Amino acid sequence: MQRRSVRKGGVATAAVLLIGALAAPPPLLAQEVPEGSAPLPPVVPPAPQTTPGGIARWLNPATAPFIPIPEIDVDPQSGVTLGIIAAFLDVDSHGEIERISAPDVFHTQYFGWGAGMSLYGFPSEDSQWQLIGSLKQHVEHDLDVHYLAGLTRADPISWSVEALDDRSGTARFFGIGNETPNYAESNYVDAQASLGASIGYNFTQATQLAYGARWRRVEVLPGVLTGIPSIETLYPDVNGLGTEHVFEQTFTVTHDTRDSTTIPHSGARYLLYGGFASRSFGSSVAYSFVGAAAYCYVPLGEQVTLAWHAGIRYMPSAREAPFWALSSLGGDRSIVNGREPLRSDGADRYVDENLLATGAELRTRVAGFDAFGTRVGLEVAPFIDAGKVFSNGPGNALSEMHTAWGLGVRGIASPYVVGYVDVGYGRGRGVAFSGINYAF
Repeated sequence: MQRRSVRKGGVATAAVLLIGALAAPPPLLAQEVPEGSAPLPPVVPPAPQTTPGGIARWLNPATAPFIPIPEIDVDPQSGVTLGIIAAFLDVDSHGEIERISAPDVFHTQYFGWGAGMSLYGFPSEDSQWQLIGSLKQHVEHDLDVHYLAGLTRADPISWSVEALDDRSGTARFFGIGNETPNYAESNYVDAQASLGASIGYNFTQATQLAYGARWRRVEVLPGVLTGIPSIETLYPDVNGLGTEHVFEQTFTVTHDTRDSTTIPHSGARYLLYGGFASRSFGSSVAYSFVGAAAYCYVPLGEQVTLAWHAGIRYMPSAREAPFWALSSLGGDRSIVNGREPLRSDGADRYVDENLLATGAELRTRVAGFDAFGTRVGLEVAPFIDAGKVFSNGPGNALSEMHTAWGLGVRGIASPYVVGYVDVGYGRGRGVAFSGINYAF
């Protein structure tokens, strides 16, 4: 189970792209000529205008040095966040984004005022980096530093490093199993520190074998949310309370034919992985896992993509596994070897040893325009998610599946950035998510 630590940066980027998209002026339409009438004189486009000054400069996405944007986030676990973002997009001579800077000030439902900074860098098609951090009045803070190189796999070696320090006060646990009820909800403070790295050998541009290692220290502390029982009260015997540390090692084989790692329109990505945490390598607990995942993208036209995914994760040895290391279903993001989305519930709503999940969405580009010095597109995507967790055998693979459906609205700044707002519905209620990058 991996909690997202980049929510603030994702909200900022999504807000920049979506508000810019919705504010774009409509294109000029040709004039119709009634049958038998003399042709109308040709439409003469208006003369170029000088760069607006004063407040008009700030309200025009094409000329504003940065845009002050209202921040509105509704999350099924974190509650309501309201704030203001100052978003800067730096582009190169080709109109492609080189860096995003998004400082913000906000107020959260549970932990008061806070401030954050999100920096995303895209030095080339082959490398990316991010530095994201925030601090709130009470309980929560986060810092995530991540660098990736060799994304195009044009060279034999690809690698990445990441450091994380995250403290979340809104984490939930409902028990272990596929049918845990809502009234079994508990809260805890999730404090994590981790350092991870991976290195992959590229046999071809499509096929890679990678080794990843990650050290994690996870501290599960009593909950702080009023009206929700603390985890140790409802689940005093669950594995993972208190402090544990693991050194997790993973081997992954990937075959990737997508035309883009960030905004794919065609191709597929297939993964097989396996790994373990062992006391022999310094972990305080031991467990193992194997799994497979597929992500497929089928073009149905120049502006339409059918995106489909499926994943399965199995834990041969899970007797000592902390609850936060089990397979997880819930939230808005597919994370290989950890979580699959169910966009009707918060992150990690259902946990157990094993996982089976699938989903699809129809991504349709409906508008495109120039803003912030680059080309921005607006996309809508109806989606459906389905999945289950289980301990022994899955039985009938299609039975007891949880489902969610909804609509996503995405702002896209090619070739690197996707900001999204996804509204999902399931089990008689609706939820909203926002952030950066596709769900899968």
